[in-house]
Amino acid sequence: MPTSWKLLSPLLLALPLNALAADQWIVATDLWGNTNYQTLTLDIQGKQVAGTLDSAPVTGVLTGKQLQFTATESDGQVYHFDGRIDDARMQGRSDQPDTNNRSARAAHAFSAWRVPSRAAAAPRLHTFTPTDYSNTFNADRAPVLVIWPGDSVQTRTLDSGGVDEKGITRALFGNPQVGPFFVAGAEPGDTLAITINSLKLNRDYADSLDGIVGRLKTPRIATETSALGNPVRWELDRVRGMARPQGASGALNNFEIPVKPMLGGLAVAPGFGYPPFSTGDTSDFGGNMDFNAVVQGNTVYLQVQQPGALLYLGDGHALQGDGETSQWALETSLDVVVQVELIKKHSIATPRVESPTQIMTLGQGGSSDDALRLATSGMLQWLRQSYDLDMSQATQVMGVAVQYSVANLAGRSVGVAAKIDKSVLKGLPAAAGKTGK
Repeated sequence: MPTSWKLLSPLLLALPLNALAADQWIVATDLWGNTNYQTLTLDIQGKQVAGTLDSAPVTGVLTGKQLQFTATESDGQVYHFDGRIDDARMQGRSDQPDTNNRSARAAHAFSAWRVPSRAAAAPRLHTFTPTDYSNTFNADRAPVLVIWPGDSVQTRTLDSGGVDEKGITRALFGNPQVGPFFVAGAEPGDTLAITINSLKLNRDYADSLDGIVGRLKTPRIATETSALGNPVRWELDRVRGMARPQGASGALNNFEIPVKPMLGGLAVAPGFGYPPFSTGDTSDFGGNMDFNAVVQGNTVYLQVQQPGALLYLGDGHALQGDGETSQWALETSLDVVVQVELIKKHSIATPRVESPTQIMTLGQGGSSDDALRLATSGMLQWLRQSYDLDMSQATQVMGVAVQYSVANLAGRSVGVAAKIDKSVLKGLPAAAGKTGK
């Protein structure tokens, strides 16, 4: 288990072994320096142990504090674990098939922590005050809080430079994130639904730049903007909900615009085999999406790739036009309330956003062509999963109803969103799945 996960221990209460029945553990196996996380469910009756390791059935024996169990995959491969349980922790050795030669065996160290029991059946609102922040999206950072489907989290984000609501630097620049939040029961193949219940400005200014991102520059514009990229401070009128450039003069003297707070960063941890991603990057796990539809009242769907999902959020914006064309939006800190739900055994290929009036899929790639393809593929999947359409029917609906917008041009990836108004989908039958309704 990575050293950082040891920080989780204050969240875990010491429990007697007789409290282990039907418990859930997160197992971390060191595979030649790469940590593989798995969900272990244990049902202990006396000395006999049954359960699952991910989807593989488990049988074993508990002798005092020593637990020995075997997981058998559907292809017949067996994985042996021998560990010692100390309160809410376990560590030991495993014997597994060699990843290059399935007829050979390899020994690996493993450790595990027990997911705390849910305190109450009813959904809870957790108030979380961050004390440190992450500049990567990764599976090895210790969860800051364990929550359950239906729960909400109230917290605060920094701006992209690491500055808090009081103007004090709390973290390194580069979109520092709050989290991760461990969602009990979330497993790869599930979908996490994050509803943004509240986004509120908590200070009276935001920082931005003048200029234009490189992807949009013609040779003439590149020449004319060569001296730009300068800081611009904006005043935020939180009472009126308006923003204006500080000290503006000339043609901008009376310019102001309504704010629309959004989260630039929202992600789950990337799956096994992937390195930590910078909080400036994006992929199918979400990331620095900078999509201005990630606002209060909307729901974002992300595919779970690690046990517990490990949800990160941050990079508050008071306002952003399509594409974040000046490199920075109106970067500020925010008070945030999000609610998390879990859709079991429902896998999606791209991040999704649902508003009261639209369904949206986000494609993120190295070029606009790549991003367009991914957004289109994601929308076709959504139509087929949730509206009982075959591929021919889904392409017909897209042909008459889809809208595209540029979500982000300022990062290393391009973001393109495909959108369809819900009003045109009302006559379609509902299929299995909870998204897009």
